[in-house]
This record gives sequence, structure tokens and C-alpha cells, in this order.
Amino acid sequence: MCGITGVLTASLPPEEKLRAMTDALRHRGPDDDGLWSDPAVGVALGHRRLAILDLSPAGHQPMASACGRYVIAFNGEIYNHLELRESLAEGGRVGAWSGHSDTETLLACFVAWGVKETLVRSVGMFAIALWDRAERRLHLARDRFGEKPLYYGWTRGAFIFGSELAALRQYPGFEREVDRDVLSLYLQFCYVPAPYAIYRHTYKLEAGCLLTLTPKDATESVSPAPFAPFHRATFVLERFWSLEEAVRRGAKDPIRDEREAVDQLEAALVRSVKLQSIADVPLGAFLSGGIDSSTIAALMQCQGGRPVRTFTIGFNEAGFNEAVHAKAVAKHLGTEHTELYVTSGEAQAVIPRLPQLYSEPFADASQIPTHLVAQMARGHVTVALSGDAGDELFGGYNRYFWGKRIWNRIGWMPRPARRALGGLIRQVPVGAWDSLGRSLPGARRIARLGDKAHKLASRLKTVDGVEGLYRSLVTEWPADASAVPGAVRLPTRLDDAAAVKGITEPEHRMMIWDTLTYLPDDILHKVDRAAMGVSLETRVPFLDHRVAELAWRFPLAMKLRDGQGKWVLREVLYRHVPRALIDRPK
Repeated sequence: MCGITGVLTASLPPEEKLRAMTDALRHRGPDDDGLWSDPAVGVALGHRRLAILDLSPAGHQPMASACGRYVIAFNGEIYNHLELRESLAEGGRVGAWSGHSDTETLLACFVAWGVKETLVRSVGMFAIALWDRAERRLHLARDRFGEKPLYYGWTRGAFIFGSELAALRQYPGFEREVDRDVLSLYLQFCYVPAPYAIYRHTYKLEAGCLLTLTPKDATESVSPAPFAPFHRATFVLERFWSLEEAVRRGAKDPIRDEREAVDQLEAALVRSVKLQSIADVPLGAFLSGGIDSSTIAALMQCQGGRPVRTFTIGFNEAGFNEAVHAKAVAKHLGTEHTELYVTSGEAQAVIPRLPQLYSEPFADASQIPTHLVAQMARGHVTVALSGDAGDELFGGYNRYFWGKRIWNRIGWMPRPARRALGGLIRQVPVGAWDSLGRSLPGARRIARLGDKAHKLASRLKTVDGVEGLYRSLVTEWPADASAVPGAVRLPTRLDDAAAVKGITEPEHRMMIWDTLTYLPDDILHKVDRAAMGVSLETRVPFLDHRVAELAWRFPLAMKLRDGQGKWVLREVLYRHVPRALIDRPK
């Protein structure tokens, strides 16, 4: 896990200015730093290193290929890099290795197979900047789901890029003009959706994309924000992996047998966890006691050896505290468990650091506890596995199994009647709704029902259809009423009807949109910044793309069943953890 920066321009600024960009990412890589440049061309790559694999100087970056053609600055991990080395050896494509880093493996693969083919073969999380000296082309690539961030943009005749906006802001004369249209999007979603960034002429590379450009493209910015695929002369933005295509392939080859589905999912997750547990530094896992994190911790512990280190944040407010459940799961699994109960003072102390941690506006309610659990874990380990993405892949959010049910009951009502119903719901106090939620039997109990009921009520007056209800639940400001005077409404992936073409179940359509938008731009953004702020690498086993592709071979009934989500994933977990420790409201 590292931080990368770079510049492509007619005339490079002084070295100390380039180093300032790299130094702005020191928290992402406290172990080493490097800078490579070619003033004759006007290209520079910078790197901050958090050493995870090959702690020796052989892993130093930026790194050049053995043949000298490519120079790379790489952030992330290629989990199957040993398999890639075996493939290269079988083809007689490589000689002796200098070390055992995945960076060196990537370079050899680029030489042997080319850029796009290497990305397709790679299993991992990454943000890559690759300079091709032979063709004088810069390649920027981001992993399939957007685990690792990569910003780029133009300022004063230069093309600049980096892992965080903090690096771009260090470029001499960087134009920090806030894009008011993007600000309106932020107020709508509580995060800035890709490919936008908060500054004008600055963007995020979308997940699963490869951007290629030449020095000719360094002086003229692209506007409006380019969605892949996009071509402008030598500026080419393309997808090397598509969630939509994976969904359609899965729909054509469904797994109907439930036992087979559970067996295949467990095998895929075991393989993913095993690959992502490879590190030359101490490793642990976040554990909330829920289905997703408990599954990851259980499969880590099954690999044998010493007890897995697990970490949990607790709260003294009973309605928000999951630490007691995490402790019970940890005790059953036999992990070496650490928990921290957060005080209001500890939470408030993080607030002044939020602009530094997240570098652009971000309003996820769990950003503070996520940073605190990462900070606690960093005192013991350098790498932590998380259970993120289980909700999007296996149907864990309440909106998946409540949205359609609610609309079936109220959709027949005229809009004035729905508005009146919303008013009645809001007249019942939050506490009364919470009491009702707790009184429901067993796993059907709903935590914090009051907040959810009042949020639904405020949206009943405007929505039409299940998808309209979904959109209202994932936004905080109506799309047709800009919170920023004069702002133009910008399109997002939620407006891309082609993304869900041919998918008839509204629940699956919601899951696709969440994976394309909410997952990379909120969940993964939050985890990356919260953890890298304390130099902790996080890994997400559910986002091995082979696990995700398998998930889309499961019919909806294997995800949503009996008023609950994640049926097939629960069945995997029940093989390792008693059902009684898991079946409870989230």
C-alpha cells in the first residue's frame, strides 16, 4: 500500500516541487520515498512506500523494468503475483528476479503481455502509473472496484495525478477552484461520485478503467468529465473490466443447486482470503460481529497457525454497539481480540483531522469510527482484512428486501395520499418506532427503525416506483432541486440505464447501482482514507473479482429469502459460527 504522484508537462517544475507532491502522501507510505523524472520529455513519477511485500530495497519505487522500457509507480497489492511469475516462467518470458515484490512482477508482465492483458490477468487492488519510454505514453489504471484511489487533472499547462487531492494541491499554481456543479452532487449524495472531483478540471479515474495519453494531451484539459469509454485523439479512456458484463455472464450461467452454490462460494472465499493473507508484515482483521466480517475472520482462522488478530470498535450507546456480538464471535473462533470503546471526546478529536484525511468533502456517518478502529489496529498490525462489499454482492441492505415490499403496498395510492401517509409516519416518535422494531420476532427485528421510518416518510411524497424509492433512499437532496444556486445537474452512473439493461428484478438492479456508485465512492473511499491516514493497509476479500463474478451466478432467491439478505453467505458462515451468534438485526 502506497501513495503515487506524477506530472506530464512541457517543462517540469524544480525537483523540490515534485517532492512536495510526494511528501503530501507521507501517511500512505512512511517507509520509503522515490522520485523518477525525464526532463527531456517532461514526465515525472513519485512514490511513497508502505512496505508489505519484499521489505528490502529491491521493492523501491518508482521501478524500471529489466529491459528499461517501462517505469512504474504502483499503489496496492497483486495477490496472484506468484501465479503470474509461474506463467511467465512457463512461457520463457523472464530471467532472474531481483526480488519478490509484486511491482517487479507487474513490470515483467507488461513487457511480456502488454498493459491491458496484464490488468485482465491481475487479481488485486491497485492504482498504477506506467510510463512507456518506447512509445512515450502514460498509462493510468485503477482496479476493478475502485479500492485504490487515483485522481487526475490539468492545471497551468500540465497533466497531474496522484492518490489523493492533497498531492495535486502541491503542484505549483494548482487552481483550487471548487466546481459548483460537483458541489451540488456532493450535497445530493454526501460524497463526490466518480468521475468527478471537487475541483474544476480535476477527476477521479473510474473503477476498472485504463487511461492512456501522450505529452500532446498534457496541455489541453478534457471537459466535461469523461465517462468510459472516451476517445480524443491520443487520449483514450477504456474499461478493462466491466461489472455489467460480469452480471450478464452470470445471468446466462446460473447455479441452481443450493448445495453447489454454498460449496463454490466457500471455496472461492477461502482462496481469496488465503491470497490476501500473504504479507511480510503483521496481519489482522476488522470484526464487527456481523455476517461479512465474521465470515472473513472465520476463514482466516481456519487457515491454522496462531490466532488471528481481530479488532472492534464499541460504543456505550446500546443502539449502536456491536462490540458485544463481535466479542462473542471472536471467542468462538479463538481469535486474539482487541476492542476499544469510543468516548465522545475521542470521536470529537478526529473532527479537525477530517479535511486532511478525506481531502475532499465527504459525509459518511461512520467515517470517524472507521478511522478509530484503523488507528487501534495499526498499533498491532500493518495489514487488516475487512468484510466490505458483502452487502452489495449478496443483498445485505434493507432497501433490497423492503423497497419492493413497501412500494407494492403504497404504489396504488395517489401522490396526495402518499404525502399524507408520510405525515402520519412522522407523527409517531422515533423512539416508538424503535420499540416496535425491537419487538419483532428473532432475526426480523429492525435496529433503529425510527430513523429509517422517518427517512422513508420524507420521500413518499415525491417517489414513483421502486427505482424512484431507491434513488430517494441513496440521496439526501432531490436531484431536480439543486442545493447550489445556478449549478448545472451533472449525470452520474445512476443515470446510466444501460448499466442495468436486461436485469428485471429491481433488487438486483439496486445491487448493481450500489456496486457501481456507493461502494467505490463512499464505502471504499472511507476505508482507504481512514486506514491510510494511519498507514494501515486494508484488503477486501469479497472484491476478488472471481468472488464477485460468482455472486452474480446466484439467483435472487439465494440472496434474499424470508425477509433477510445474504442467504448463501449466511450458509457459508453457519459452517463455522453458530447461527445463534449471527441471526440478529444489523
